[in-house]
Amino acid sequence: MRVVAGEVEGGRRPLLIDPTGAAAGRGAYLHPGPDCLQVALRRRAFGRALRVTEALDDEGLTIHFAS
Repeated sequence: MRVVAGEVEGGRRPLLIDPTGAAAGRGAYLHPGPDCLQVALRRRAFGRALRVTEALDDEGLTIHFAS
C-alpha cells in the first residue's frame, strides 16, 4: 500500500493512502496490516521516507486500519 503526505492543514500534513499509486510526490510503501503500521509509526519512518519536516497526522491511517 502506498502512502503519501497531503497538503499542510493547520501546521500538520495528513498521511493519505494512494490506492492508484499515481499521486504526485514521494511515496512510502507499507504492508497492509495493522502491525506494520504500528511499527512504522513507532519508528517515525514516514517522515524519513517521505522527506518531510512538518508534523505528520496519522489519524486517517489509524482509522483505516482499525476498520
